[in-house]
Amino acid sequence: TVTDDGHGIPVDIQAQTGKPALEVVYTVLHAGGKFGGEGYKVSGGLHGVGASVVNALSEWLEVEVSKDGKIYQMKFSRGHITQEMRIIGTTDKHGTKVTFKPDPEMFDTLVYDYEVLHTRMREQAFLNAGLRITIADKRPGQEQGEAMCYEGGIREFVTYINRNKTPLHEDVIYLAGTKGDSTAEVAIQYNDSYNETLVSFANDIHTPEGGMHETGFKAALTRVLNAYGIKYGMIKEGDKISGEDAREGITAVISVKLTEAQFEGQTKAKLGNAYIRTLVDGIV
Repeated sequence: TVTDDGHGIPVDIQAQTGKPALEVVYTVLHAGGKFGGEGYKVSGGLHGVGASVVNALSEWLEVEVSKDGKIYQMKFSRGHITQEMRIIGTTDKHGTKVTFKPDPEMFDTLVYDYEVLHTRMREQAFLNAGLRITIADKRPGQEQGEAMCYEGGIREFVTYINRNKTPLHEDVIYLAGTKGDSTAEVAIQYNDSYNETLVSFANDIHTPEGGMHETGFKAALTRVLNAYGIKYGMIKEGDKISGEDAREGITAVISVKLTEAQFEGQTKAKLGNAYIRTLVDGIV
């Protein structure tokens, strides 16, 4: 079950389909609020397929929307409607609650790994300063859970990654900037190891293969350290330090948010928007 306290998925009847928006979101592909650019300023999902695909791959799925004083409920099985949308009560809350059971005909393993989900939720809490995310495992014999909220955002993320290392400076270096509708923030802390830990995100989606935001960060960091070193006589003109040198022992988290995220490849592993490189380079 996933619950939020957002606005709630729209329940009004759509002019073009004659169906409730809620039904369209869960049964039609490419029916997200991502199109036309008005729905979201920043969104992780891109194509309006997530909810309908989960629905199609679930033995059953129930969704409840609390909105405008009423609770709307709709039920499905393997993507087909088993109960049309109806009002089941009144409420002073708002938000969406979805409960689903993965389809054993589709999946070999139906057991959830708590740590995988916990790690992902913690990541989200770090990336959105002040947002509270709670996870609970209620399976008999392995009950556990945590409520996570980090006012320091990605600064605390860096501290968390370095928790078992020895930092070389106490304060986490934090940089942020905005350009149009896009924002970028970077948090850095060096430790005494030789490892480089660079974790980047675009619209809260982890980009393990990096991309333009990482490229901009790396170039600027190397350039600025060399310029400083030469200016203060720490580096001789001909002895420039390399990018690897500049990043030895670094822990850095880069988080960018943009309206039209372009990822290379289906898995969203690499960010392709070129102007983000300039933005990150500029703030560093």
